[in-house]
Amino acid sequence: MRIPVIIDTDPGVDDTLAILLALASPELEVLAIIISFGNTDIESSYLNILKLYKAIAKHLEQHPEDHARFPGYSSSTKIILAKGADHPLKGDLHSAQYFHGRDGLTDITHRHPDLDIKDIPQTHSYLHFANKTGVEVAAELIASRPTRSVTYLVLGPMTNLAQLMRRHGDVIRSRIGRIVCMGGALDVPGNTSPVAEFNFFADPYAVRELLTPTSPEMGLPLERFLLLPLDLTTPHELPFPYYRDKVDAAFESTKKPSRSQDKPPLVHFTSAFLERTREIMIEFGKDAMELHDIVALWCAIENLPSPDDAVGAIPTLQPGWRATKRKFEVERVGELTRGMLVVDRRDDPGAYAPGVNRAEVQAELDRHHFHHTGDYESTAVPAQVEVERSDQTEPLPDNPAGIACVVETPGSRALVKLMMERIWGTQGYAFDDMS
Repeated sequence: MRIPVIIDTDPGVDDTLAILLALASPELEVLAIIISFGNTDIESSYLNILKLYKAIAKHLEQHPEDHARFPGYSSSTKIILAKGADHPLKGDLHSAQYFHGRDGLTDITHRHPDLDIKDIPQTHSYLHFANKTGVEVAAELIASRPTRSVTYLVLGPMTNLAQLMRRHGDVIRSRIGRIVCMGGALDVPGNTSPVAEFNFFADPYAVRELLTPTSPEMGLPLERFLLLPLDLTTPHELPFPYYRDKVDAAFESTKKPSRSQDKPPLVHFTSAFLERTREIMIEFGKDAMELHDIVALWCAIENLPSPDDAVGAIPTLQPGWRATKRKFEVERVGELTRGMLVVDRRDDPGAYAPGVNRAEVQAELDRHHFHHTGDYESTAVPAQVEVERSDQTEPLPDNPAGIACVVETPGSRALVKLMMERIWGTQGYAFDDMS
């Protein structure tokens, strides 16, 4: 059974690899790609899908034996490409061009003009250019498919999904199969600010409206929602030396740029934007790419929507995957904390006990060589400090259901193995030589 999926994305570096993996995954039937603002402006993001398709087309012209590797690309039904939101529900417009570049793909538009798209064609062999908004396209697709069959995958800001719920909330609540979202940072630092992950930073108002609404009938059906925060996605990495060893022996950096005549077109395409990504990541202290959006796509591949998803329960997951519920609110207007997830740790099994001096606890844990016992933080060895009485404090707005957050996957190496085989056709993966 193929999983019908709508991909809501702001195509930057990891989004592009995620879409390549989607097109190379026989488990998925990609119905539509809905473009959002985010990593760059919406027009540049739209062009990145055309650049991706151009690279695949050129690759298959030269390597027709690889057609079977991309079942989603050569599907008999064209994938719908539509534009969605170009700004957040409220607040200032922000982008992640500091990482993804002006064009969203580390400026390959200028560094590799052979990969650029000059003009948008009137028609396309494998894409249908929608004349409707992404919100309307998504609503019609979900309504036309069997109930609870479609997975909606959010790889960018949640703005399109918020607008979809505003206009077609009844359809989504009654018919959506699964919503998988990459976003937020619970117990780890942010990647856009010290406290915020970019997708939630870009439109925290949409996050609030969907996940912690003021009235229950306004939000998403949380029994069918899965969040993959930075806590989970960051440890999933593709080491660049490994990419060089397994995919592109000539891969280096912008100082030694990729040459199209030296390698297959698809490898040239990915190396062209990864060479600058590598330089940025080395500045951040690691010679590897974090696979944030790709982990979310992987989650959608491996976890079918389930009729057993019940109100108040965690969505059903396959062996090797695990989720736990967390309660939080998103900061929307803070001068320094926009997009921060404020976690209520007072009634959270993953948190320290209320009133604990965490520095003393950690020192005691280290002294006894204890390891953390919970999903996020330890509840061991409480060291009491003076705290306010419960009747002196105001609780966060109640969210009795909580948000299902994925805390375990089959592991980074399993994901890299899948990418190697499906995106680049590299066989004979050896686990032990991955550093």
